[in-house]
Amino acid sequence: MTTPSFAILPEPPYYSVIFSSQRTSVEDGYGQMADRMVELAAGQPGFLGVESVRDNDGFGITVSYWTSLEAITEWRSQAEHRIAREAGKTLWYKHYELRIARVERAYGKRT
Repeated sequence: MTTPSFAILPEPPYYSVIFSSQRTSVEDGYGQMADRMVELAAGQPGFLGVESVRDNDGFGITVSYWTSLEAITEWRSQAEHRIAREAGKTLWYKHYELRIARVERAYGKRT
């Protein structure tokens, strides 16, 4: 998986998809699939960026950013993404939660 970094985003509003997960011990192509999903999402209309971290105990959070709910729906219906979701359910995740939110304001410290 790539080194974590901040997504470079436009001024709000935009949408975030927050995926929190607890991994199983099964690797079976997980890293390659995770990298492929980021690559594939980056080519989707409406994709703005992604931020992702995972700790040593397998708990992770990935936040992807999108221009609209329609763009998120299109991503959800993408064929390879559907395959990855099924593998996640059966192989890679003990538990996961997905939340979609509209970002109204954003601010921070930039270096």
